[in-house]
Amino acid sequence: MRVLVVDDSAVMRRIIINALAVAGVTDVVQAADGQEAVSSAASAEFDAILLDWNMPVLSGIEALKVIRGMGIKSPVLMVTTEAEKTRVMEALKAGANNYVIKPFDPATLGQKLLAAIGQKAPAAA
Repeated sequence: MRVLVVDDSAVMRRIIINALAVAGVTDVVQAADGQEAVSSAASAEFDAILLDWNMPVLSGIEALKVIRGMGIKSPVLMVTTEAEKTRVMEALKAGANNYVIKPFDPATLGQKLLAAIGQKAPAAA
């Protein structure tokens, strides 16, 4: 599974990548802002895209709209501190498949990612 992780914080990208590794995802491409996300999504296929909302150059919601406008169907999860109901609804209307609020439990991120791509999460040990 190949995942694009987009966040302007290198530390947060590392936290997300570590959470994905727990879920068995090791093929990860990183982007530091929405414009890099759009460029990456246009040039390669991803099984899922994880987008932060608040980023320089192009916000996550703006990037999401561009990505969907390009016809890219990869599942998108917003991974953000934006927890207001109106923000969640805006992201879902723009084409996000799910929403994860920071700080998050790594298992929750993995479950939502797998659900977004149509897989069941593995049973707890």
